[in-house]
Amino acid sequence: MIENRPLVTALAYLTLILGVGIVAFPIWITFVAATHDAVRMTQVPLPLWPGDQFFANLKTVLFEGVGGRNATPVWLMMTNSLIMAMMIAVGKIVISLMSAFAIVYFRFPFRMGFFWMIFITLMLPVEVRILPTFEVVSNLNMLNSYWGMTVPLIASATATFMFRQVFLTIPDEMLEAARVDGAGPMRFFWDILIPLSRTNIAALFVILFIYGWNQYLWPLLITTDSGYFTVVMGMKQMLDSAEQAPEWHLIMMTALMAMLPPIIVVLSMQKMFVKGLTETEK
Repeated sequence: MIENRPLVTALAYLTLILGVGIVAFPIWITFVAATHDAVRMTQVPLPLWPGDQFFANLKTVLFEGVGGRNATPVWLMMTNSLIMAMMIAVGKIVISLMSAFAIVYFRFPFRMGFFWMIFITLMLPVEVRILPTFEVVSNLNMLNSYWGMTVPLIASATATFMFRQVFLTIPDEMLEAARVDGAGPMRFFWDILIPLSRTNIAALFVILFIYGWNQYLWPLLITTDSGYFTVVMGMKQMLDSAEQAPEWHLIMMTALMAMLPPIIVVLSMQKMFVKGLTETEK
């Protein structure tokens, strides 16, 4: 029986509303700033209600860029970010699935040793191994390329560990039944393991896509060609471009555009993501 406590209920709703307000207010300010012109953004107090320059600012950042004649248009930076995020997310999932499949279902010498070697890499973030990784990428002539931006970030010990735990929950009877039906290892992998892991794949894709989209340090190091700049890099360069005051209305419009792809991914895969968190039976 659930007790009816109006005061506790009201306090809970008030806390939720306050939390949403704290999170949403900076996003609202970003949207408002993106709808005004440069003159209004230099006046005090800052506007709290939308203006009438939204589409003009949108056209400017998408096709002309911010920072002068040689500025990179935002549509190109967002395309680079999208390619990088997709390659990282898909690459991590594919490699982690196959690694976990090999560790769980194949018997070979030092099998668990290799697994723990993979797991230990969790203690070595990109920032720690960035110099040797940069040296390898440079020697392979992968600077200023999508491969150089993504391949060093593809391996994932976390995803491998997660898929290993998922595969361990699958009954051995399924493997035996597949063998009786004449299915080989790859047939078992594609027809049984992948469908049973689809909710985990969806949840990981959301997390890894956002991880790849928000990358800043690595693409900053290996890209000198503005044609490969990502949108996160672009916003930082907009702040430092030229010797003039930042064009806050255009920078905020760029930030607003940069929020859209992760939001779309989260909303479009929300059902699968929640199902992966709540589904207990395979």
